[in-house]
Amino acid sequence: MTKRYPDGTVAVDRLDLEIEAGRITVLVGPSGCGKTTSLRMVNRMVEATEGTVSIDGRDVRDIDPPTLRRGIGYVIQQAGLFPHRTIVDNIATVPYLLGWDKKKARARAHELLERVGLDPKLAGRYPAQLSGGQQQRVGVARALAADPPIMLMDEPFSAVDPIVRGGLQEEFLRLQSELEKTIVFVTHDIDEAIRLGHRIAVFQVGGRLAQYAAPEELLNAPADDFVRDFLGGDRGIRRLRFFQELDAEEAGETPEAPSAAKEADETGEAREAAAADR
Repeated sequence: MTKRYPDGTVAVDRLDLEIEAGRITVLVGPSGCGKTTSLRMVNRMVEATEGTVSIDGRDVRDIDPPTLRRGIGYVIQQAGLFPHRTIVDNIATVPYLLGWDKKKARARAHELLERVGLDPKLAGRYPAQLSGGQQQRVGVARALAADPPIMLMDEPFSAVDPIVRGGLQEEFLRLQSELEKTIVFVTHDIDEAIRLGHRIAVFQVGGRLAQYAAPEELLNAPADDFVRDFLGGDRGIRRLRFFQELDAEEAGETPEAPSAAKEADETGEAREAAAADR
């Protein structure tokens, strides 16, 4: 698919991509590379100029936009909650639109509060009374309320501090292990992409797809200089950490927080790996 604006600007250039069901696909790249535009073409918040977006073989243009969007969870930066609604009613937004009665919708909202790790006592509060991290969890709960098979997430954790962000990522991975949604996740952070994605699509400016691969393939075999540069000079450290965490998960262990000595060892090994790459 392609998205071209009237002034001739090409935001997405002949993107050909298949998203795997039940997996997390991350779109990553520098600002202005078309990743958010690509995400929004899935639920028709942005209409493609050329090409087709299909869900399970059905062209999204054959689906009424409001109907399409109510069947797809959508999470954005800073949650986008309604400030005049309580937390429970924010979460119940889509069930209300689908015609659920208030009792059923609120019961679902209370269930999801606990599922995303929030105290049920927060149900009657308003968004301004919650922290940034709590608001993002409410945003995720709202996207899950009608149990959509697909979720679109546009830099959902970028507005919170690194410590809270790490906790949100862990909670997100825990939820996905239970729910197995088909998730398209946009970020500009390559570390977040590697941590969360089953597959990663690296975009370059001009809306062109540079590489689409599993994290291990991306780290081991960047497709070109652009991808190699985007991964950064510390790609060797990222690669070592990724495989250490993978080995720990397969062994049923919790990966250790890196010590200063371990960081130094990893840096030395990474330099050797970088030299070998060259």
